Amino acid sequence: MTLSPRLPFFVYGTLRPGEPNHDAFLRGRTLAEEPARWEGALLYDGPGYPYVVEESGREGTVYGDLVTARPEEYPALLAALDRLEEYAPDDPRNLYERLARKVVRAADGTAVQAWVYVAAPSVAARLRTRGKLIESGDWAIRRG
Repeated sequence: MTLSPRLPFFVYGTLRPGEPNHDAFLRGRTLAEEPARWEGALLYDGPGYPYVVEESGREGTVYGDLVTARPEEYPALLAALDRLEEYAPDDPRNLYERLARKVVRAADGTAVQAWVYVAAPSVAARLRTRGKLIESGDWAIRRG
């Protein structure tokens, strides 16, 4: 088994502060949580939870938070988030894939490599044709 690099996580849906999974999975396990964005991606309603779809060459920004785990919590947190997102490496049944992508810190505009759970290819294809786009790119204000 290959070890994953210890990257921060870019969360854009139910793991953001104030959303239902934040306290259950992240409270007490992080060193930092800061606003960030991912450019070149679109946000779709799941419903009940969102999916990000990469869109190279297309305008789109997804807003979320960059979460840095406490070192002693990292392995358990990574495993918990993989379970939450029902992600297993190389499993064709995945709804999400965990990919390393560059996201941008809102505070200073620096780019940071982070784990992002994105729609698996089959899910992304369905969303592109029949999905409900969240035009703002921000799950927290989707209803507003």
